Amino acid sequence: MENEIKEVGVIGLGLMGSSIVAAMMMYGYKVIALGPLDADIEQGPGRIMHALNESRNQGLHHYDVADLESRVVYTRNYADLHNCFLILECVTEKAEIKRIVYEQIEAVVSRDAIVTTNTSAIPITILQETLSHPERFIGMHWAEPAFTTPFLEIICGPKTDINIAESLYAIASGWGKEPTLLRKDIRGFITNRLMYAMYREGFFLVENGYASVEDIDRACRNDAGYWMTFCGLFRYMDLTGLQAYYHVIKDLFPTLSNDTHMPKLIEDIAKQGGNGVTNGNGFYQYTTEEAKEWEKVFEEFNYDINNLARKYPADIVYKRLREMSPGKI
Repeated sequence: MENEIKEVGVIGLGLMGSSIVAAMMMYGYKVIALGPLDADIEQGPGRIMHALNESRNQGLHHYDVADLESRVVYTRNYADLHNCFLILECVTEKAEIKRIVYEQIEAVVSRDAIVTTNTSAIPITILQETLSHPERFIGMHWAEPAFTTPFLEIICGPKTDINIAESLYAIASGWGKEPTLLRKDIRGFITNRLMYAMYREGFFLVENGYASVEDIDRACRNDAGYWMTFCGLFRYMDLTGLQAYYHVIKDLFPTLSNDTHMPKLIEDIAKQGGNGVTNGNGFYQYTTEEAKEWEKVFEEFNYDINNLARKYPADIVYKRLREMSPGKI
């Protein structure tokens, strides 16, 4: 199947969509970058070229950026997707809008084309309902920036052909990703269910006066932030003593927040239009200069952490043991 994918389509050129376009170009594909909105066509190309140039400067690829640029076609016409074997939808997180997009995709692509969605929370089960060919529809949840992080979730809905999902998993592994394959659909998938459980506890601690926003961020940064790049939750418990966690869980789990209401802290900010560094108003307040500098530092960090993480891939122990004792593993 990988040899069949010469041309891919990315729909939606916001922050995430632009990042995925850059990643696909680095992986060697021609990309049809479709921007449904005026802002997509106005801002997307600049984001993409910045990603390509900076990634070259950081040694993430060694292509001539002008050659890479020749691999992308910007358009607002869905008919331009007709040769694409892989479609990556990255529009807003509203099911009704996504369904309109899928209707336009299915009207122009071949019967064999794989259609994916970058939704981070909407169940694939719901999005599959109105498709003419739901068996080739798959969730493909990326992380920002798509071209540095090894993260990728591939999610099956109840009507997804598992063979197609497994083929896509193998292809993504060839991109240098360390993908996860969810054979059963569940809202939030893996990473968002884990992360939002932590967000909820963070809101609970702040809103009930146990700690400040700054304290919560500092604690996360200096504990989980140190080891999560190296290993996941279960490996960390194995490495640091499973018995201790067993005894803590018995007493701690009953005290954790299980509130299902929207936290007032984020609701108040959101209703005032706050969007973090984008407009300077979030859990922290930012001047224009501070917002730009935070974005710059975050970009630098992503390249640095990518270099460190790739020194310690998920199968590092297996590889080392195989090198020490070839033929035994």
